[in-house]
This record gives sequence, structure tokens and C-alpha cells, in this order.
Amino acid sequence: MQLHQLKSVHKLGKKKRVGRGGKRGTYSGKGLKGQKSRAGHRFAPVIRELIKKHPKLRGYRQRSKKNKFLVNESKNQKSKVIIKLEKLEEEFKSGEKVNPKSLLERGLISKIKGRTPRVKILGKMTIKKKLIIEGCELSGTAKEKIEKAGGEVKRIKN
Repeated sequence: MQLHQLKSVHKLGKKKRVGRGGKRGTYSGKGLKGQKSRAGHRFAPVIRELIKKHPKLRGYRQRSKKNKFLVNESKNQKSKVIIKLEKLEEEFKSGEKVNPKSLLERGLISKIKGRTPRVKILGKMTIKKKLIIEGCELSGTAKEKIEKAGGEVKRIKN
């Protein structure tokens, strides 16, 4: 026996064509109201709800610099490292240059995202060594104490 010789025992019945009026009554076999009884009904995909939850505004993460209240000032703070005068007193000899590069070499600071960070020197303690400071930000008291000890503060223009 081969496939083309097979015959079905049952007669093929007509398929029920739902929702086209005729002999099926008022609702044409679709029941009463609701999404399933409408023409062309489809359920919304689940991902649509997830998409709707996201903000529609473009660039919602980057805040405009025009509005002072929305600017995130902590971005600049992340790339700045604070060092105390006490550490400089311990690590450096008198007459040595202190700059971000020398601080990196001695392991006092580390790179942030592969870049040398900006350095700010703070200090309440007195310093006795004559240090030459280059390319670092200073607090008012730290600047006074370095100059009092005979050190220099050189500013590098950006």
C-alpha cells in the first residue's frame, strides 16, 4: 500500500466561518461584546507595555546646560582627587616638584577611566618642606602654607 492509495473514512466537513452574519444568529458564534468578538481582533504584544514605560523625551539622560537646576555637578567631582598636605610632607623631599604625574608614580593617586585625574590639595596642617606645585588646584589655606614654607605654586593654563 502506498500513500496515494489511502482514502479517508470520514467525509470532510465544512469549516465554521465565524462572524459573517447568516445562519449563526446575531453574534455569529462570537459571543457577546469584548475584544474577541470584534473584527480584526488582536491582543497587544507584551513588549508594548515595556516600551510605554520608557520616557519618550529624547536625551533624557543628558540634561541641558542652559537650565542651572538640572545640571549634574557631580560629574566634574568624580574626576577630581583630593590630597592632604600631610601626605605630600611624608612622600616628597624638599625642592621636589609635585604634579599629577609625580603623584601617579608614587601611588598617591590612581587613574580614573584611563585618565590622570585633576588633583586638589587641601591642608590644615603646617608644612616645612619647600615644594614646587604644578598643575594642581589648591585650597586657600594650602596655598598660604606652601608659600609660607618657601615653596612655589605654578599654575598651568588650560
